[in-house]
This record gives sequence, structure tokens and C-alpha cells, in this order.
Amino acid sequence: MENKDNIGANPDPKPSELDINPKEDMRDEAQSVWKSIKQFLNDLLDIREDTDRSTTVEAIRKDIPFKGHNAWILIFSIFVASIGLNVSSTAVVIGAMLISPLMGPIVGVGLSIAINDALMMKRSFVNLAVMIVLSVLTATLYFSLSPVKEETPELMARTWPTILDVFIAIFGGLALIVAKTKSGTIASVIFGVAIATALMPPLCTVGYGLSQSIIGNSEGLYWALGAMYLFSINAVFIALATFTVSKLLKFPLVKYANQKRRKRTTRMATLIAVLVLVPSVWTFLRLLNQQIFITKAKAFVTNTIKYEGAEIVKETDDAEKKRIDVYLIGSLVPQNIIDRWEDEFKKTEDCENCTLVVHQGADQSGELAARLSTEVRSGILEDLYVKNQEAMSSKDEQIRLLENEVTQLRSTTLPFASMRNEAKINYDGLKRFGYATEITTDFSGAIDTLTVVRVMWADSLSQEVRSRQEQKMGLWIKERFTLDTVVVSGNVEVRK
Repeated sequence: MENKDNIGANPDPKPSELDINPKEDMRDEAQSVWKSIKQFLNDLLDIREDTDRSTTVEAIRKDIPFKGHNAWILIFSIFVASIGLNVSSTAVVIGAMLISPLMGPIVGVGLSIAINDALMMKRSFVNLAVMIVLSVLTATLYFSLSPVKEETPELMARTWPTILDVFIAIFGGLALIVAKTKSGTIASVIFGVAIATALMPPLCTVGYGLSQSIIGNSEGLYWALGAMYLFSINAVFIALATFTVSKLLKFPLVKYANQKRRKRTTRMATLIAVLVLVPSVWTFLRLLNQQIFITKAKAFVTNTIKYEGAEIVKETDDAEKKRIDVYLIGSLVPQNIIDRWEDEFKKTEDCENCTLVVHQGADQSGELAARLSTEVRSGILEDLYVKNQEAMSSKDEQIRLLENEVTQLRSTTLPFASMRNEAKINYDGLKRFGYATEITTDFSGAIDTLTVVRVMWADSLSQEVRSRQEQKMGLWIKERFTLDTVVVSGNVEVRK
């Protein structure tokens, strides 16, 4: 029986309560996904929780001083690096960088500015100066005594910085300070940074440049200044990376009891930071513009400077003067084409105020020869020498191959008349005699060459006598003519 008392106790929901807003559900789901992604990225990239600030500061303090063992390690590593640069051995240079203690004072400068530690800052600058002087003196002494005075590619690569050196210093410095802040320092990362930032080779190159200027090489001082500039860039950006990471990780500032001293230290640290930051940004932008010009210039020369019968033998890029010089040999390029190239170059992005100069035979041989540097002429001669060497090597290989073939033919060609006469004398009942060279294979890849002797005996000889004489004939021919394998086949018609 229907319970009438319960009728209406649970009223049906209103139509508005049954409506579901799909946009709100999608928004909630998107927020949930975004929170998950943020949490994942935070767990992946956050280094604050695993940063040991006090231990990092103490470890950097200990690496700053240059005395005792560190001083001797630096001297020996400078000698090793100088030898590597002197003989253009990358492996030796890398080995020297692995044992070099150059990073300490530079990282100390960046950290001391970040935490307003005046004492650490002073010690870092003093030890950095000691490190530079000691390194340069050691390298200068080595290159002054070394009998090898030529400039090697390894040395010349450190005489002037590029934008790539700036990037290497920035990311190398970031990797170094992040590795040092982790609980339990990652030594392998520090070694990798020591290789990448390459602080030692520029200092060694400074010594090489000074030693060259001492003996009268006018370019020596220029090399020394360029190498010191490269070292300064590496050092500045490593210190800047240390300063930035220390600030981001909120390393605690050093507290001073004297309020006046605290403010003075803060102002000094701020001033030094500005003095480092402004030139660093200017240097970065300047080198970036130079690299852009060089890249655009090389691409233009490769893609545009083309003329049938003419070949580019040299291209020089002067990023300071915004000028490229192209040296051509072969057919003369008409002036209207050269003018068109110059107009196209000026229309290239970032090259509006740049100059393209094309040198070719029309400059007269004497003037062109004067403009072509020693490097160009030696490069051409070197290419010709390499090509001649390759041609000679190819011909020598062909001669050896032909000699081997002749030797093989001689070894398989036997004096038939002599063999025939001796066989007739030594073997009774021999009616016919002949031989041939047979090439055989067992289909396993091996090919063999056999000397096959075919003979015909008189019917009066028994099979036993024939077999014995054939065996003896095989031994005789093998020994007489120094053959590896001889096959004697009896009672076979030898065709005329």
C-alpha cells in the first residue's frame, strides 16, 4: 500500500540545479594541470632546499688564499699549460687546467660583493692580483727560455675574445657556483667548468706575448693585451655569475656591529658591482655586434661572391672597421659585378655602413702581392703541396699495385722449354707434357691460384708406375720453381 505520508518529503530538484557549466569544469581542470606542471618544474629546478649556504661560504673562503701548496700547484700547472700551448696540444692544456687552482679568488670576489663581506673582498682581490702576476711571470719565463718561438693555433686562439668566450664564461660561472652551493660539492662539474672557462691559457698567452715583445716582435704586446682582455672577461663573468646566484639564493649578509662600517661596506660593494656590471654589459653587446657582423659577412661571401673562372683564396673580416676584404684569383670579375656585390652587401641587415673590398688581378701583380698577406701565400702553397702529396701518394700506390701484379705474373710464368726438356730426360714413357695456371674457389670467399701440370704416359706403363712418377714430378716442379701448390694430372690429352 502506498505510503501517502512520505509523498512530497523529498521534492524533485529544480531544473536550475540540474544545469552543469562545462566552462567551469574545463577551467578547474586546466588549473589543476597547471598546478601539477608548476609543482613538477619546481621539484625539477628548485635548488634552494638543497643549498648549504654556510658550508658554501666557508669552502669559498678556504679556496681564496694563494700560498704554500696552492702557489706551487699554480706554478707547475702554468708550466704544463705553457708547454701544451707551445706545442699546440689540446690534451696537455686541458690536463693543466684540471690541476690549476685559479677559480678561488674569482669566485671569492663575486660572493664577497653579494654578502657585503669587506674582508673577503679585500683578500680575494689581493690573491687574484698575486695569482695573475705569478702566472704571467711563470709563463713569460718559460716562453723566454723555450727554443720553440712560433705562434701556434692554440696560442693565437687566446689572443682576442669573441662572443662565444663570453657565453662560456657566463654559463661556466653559473655551473660552478651552483655546484659549490649544493650539499656535497660536485667535483666533476667543477673540473668541467675549469676546462670550459679556460682561465689559464689566456694568462699563459700573456706571458708568450710579453716574451715576444722582449725579443723585438712588435705584435707581442698586442697579443698580450688581447689575452689579458680575454682573461678579464672570463674572470668578470664568473664573478658576476657568482654574485647573481648568491643573491637569488639569498645568502645572508655579513652583519657588522658598527652601523657606519656596514653602510660603507654596502656602498663599496654596490659601487664595485656597478663598475663590474656596466663594462660587462658593454663588452657583451660589443662582442655580440662583432660576431653578428662576422657571421653576416661570411654568409654574404659564401652565398654571393661567385663568378665563373674566379676563386676566393682569402677573406678577412675587420669587425672594428666594419670591412671585409676578399681576394680573388683566376678570371677577372667585371667592375659592374663588383659594384653590384658592394650594393647588395650594404643592403644586408646590420651591414648598412659596412665596406666590401674585392682584390683581384686587376690590382696589378705587384700591388696585389703586397696586399696578400704571408698567410695567404703560404696557404696557397700549402694547398698545392697537399694536393701534390696526395697525387704522389696515389701514384705510389698504383705503382706498388702494378709491381705486385707483375711479381705474381712472374711467379706463375714458368720456363716451359726448360721444364719440357728436363721432364723428357727424367721420366721414361712420357708422351705429352703441359701446364697451366688455374684459379679456383670453394665459394667461401677464398680464391686460390694453382699450377696444374697435365701429362700423358705410354700405355706400357702400369698404373703404379704412373702414380709414383706423377708424385715425384709434382715434388720436382714445386722445389725446382719454388711453388706453393702443384697438381699433376696424368693420361690427359694435352691439346695443341
